[in-house]
Amino acid sequence: MKNILASIAFSLALAGSAAAQTKIQIGCTATSDCASAMVAVDEGIFKKHGLDVEMTPIGINSNIPAAILSNSIQIGGPTSTVFLQAVDGGLDLVAIAGASIMNPVSNGNITAFVRNGITIKEPKDFVGKKVGAPGLNAFLHVLFVKWLVEKGVDPKSVNFVEVTFPTMSDIIKSGGVDAVLTAEPLVTRMLNAGLGSVGARYAVELARTDPIIFYAASREWVDKNAATIKEFREALDESAQIVNSDREKASASISKFTRQPLELVKATPPNQSEPVLKPEQLAWWIDVMSSQKMLHRSSTPPNWS
Repeated sequence: MKNILASIAFSLALAGSAAAQTKIQIGCTATSDCASAMVAVDEGIFKKHGLDVEMTPIGINSNIPAAILSNSIQIGGPTSTVFLQAVDGGLDLVAIAGASIMNPVSNGNITAFVRNGITIKEPKDFVGKKVGAPGLNAFLHVLFVKWLVEKGVDPKSVNFVEVTFPTMSDIIKSGGVDAVLTAEPLVTRMLNAGLGSVGARYAVELARTDPIIFYAASREWVDKNAATIKEFREALDESAQIVNSDREKASASISKFTRQPLELVKATPPNQSEPVLKPEQLAWWIDVMSSQKMLHRSSTPPNWS
């Protein structure tokens, strides 16, 4: 653990000095976690900072590292868990700014949503069930496994499969899975459609305040675009304030990107935006992932720029 955090802290001081590249594709999944980037696009904040930015939807969070390295996108919003495992596997990614963090509100938005015909009264009722996650080893999946372990349930007794956020309603309705790990506004949308019920609010019980998603890029791109990253961070500082204080503007941007009905999005506060990211904030995630045997290198170097 000390070696990992020391590596992160060391890399925090690194920064390139090359000229800026202003055309940027940012890839995120259909959640509110990248709301700071969405708002910065829609409110012209990126343009004010000389950046030409477009948002690209990514179906499953675990696909984001590959999209970054293929240059399909220049910046992505991987979850903490996807980022750590990608770097642990040897991918040269660099964290450049914070996106969202857990808090009591966002934790309450996260659920294991259960289809009609399935009864979940306690954690052990998930044994033998088929549970869809928006990315295996991504944030919601790792968090749910942590919760199962704390409740004395063997995660291997649960059958996990990948299900994208946009397809969750359909797969729950068809009975393709018994439950999905999801969040608002999808929870309310599925409840209103009579597709099932909330089986567990597992994030509430874990009560964490750690990073959910942050913005990352390839080291090669970071080394060539120090000036761009500086402007990107300054833009996020401004847009994060809007996300955290102006429900109307934040909801409009989230609705536009996620293609969720505006009134449904407005009914739930977006996850808290936090543009500042510190290496020590990943200590809990590293502990959890190590205990789940998701990290294997003795000194995982998830670099900061």
